Amino acid sequence: MTEITFDEFKKAEIKIGTILSAEKVPDADKLIKLMIDLGPKKVALVDEEDTVSLEQEETIEGEKKEERDIRQVLSGIAMYYPDPSLLVGKQVPVLANLPTRTIRGFESQGMVLYAVGLEPSEDGSPEGEGFLTTVGPSIEIPAGTPVQ
Repeated sequence: MTEITFDEFKKAEIKIGTILSAEKVPDADKLIKLMIDLGPKKVALVDEEDTVSLEQEETIEGEKKEERDIRQVLSGIAMYYPDPSLLVGKQVPVLANLPTRTIRGFESQGMVLYAVGLEPSEDGSPEGEGFLTTVGPSIEIPAGTPVQ
């Protein structure tokens, strides 16, 4: 395992996101395209020392509506989720400050963090089936909540 410094770790911006939609990517056996709400949009101040939430509000029939940070994220988990709709509504940690990547012609604007491993066989050895599962908060929390 490669060690990183605490300062390197602090650079990772991990937020809780809520999966709004999930669908298989055409002609890609492993990929699922997720649309994830990462909470209210934020912008860095000019001095780059602070981040503040913009109150991008529109009035719709007397109600305020804030602009949301909706991200498209591609994830190679289709073999674990043959029915991607089971992911909709789940809250998951998202590494939000990765550069955008293009995968199979689709942009991916972050990375969902999962628990991945081998289930032990009956004798306790790690030779069993592989597994992958979402991880997230034990109660529903606001999208965009930072993971620290």
